[in-house]
Amino acid sequence: MSMTERDWFKSSYSGSEGDNCVEVAIRPHAVHIRDSKDTDTGQLAIPHAAWAAFVAQL
Repeated sequence: MSMTERDWFKSSYSGSEGDNCVEVAIRPHAVHIRDSKDTDTGQLAIPHAAWAAFVAQL
């Protein structure tokens, strides 16, 4: 599956303009994170446990 085929989403707190936001795509083996303003630059893939620990600290 290519990057563009993933179901990307961003926080409802990001507003309608999408400024300064990241998007995430939940996949079976990792959570993928990318810059919403420059989606072609690349992405970061992290294990689910690391994402859960990060979110828990927020």
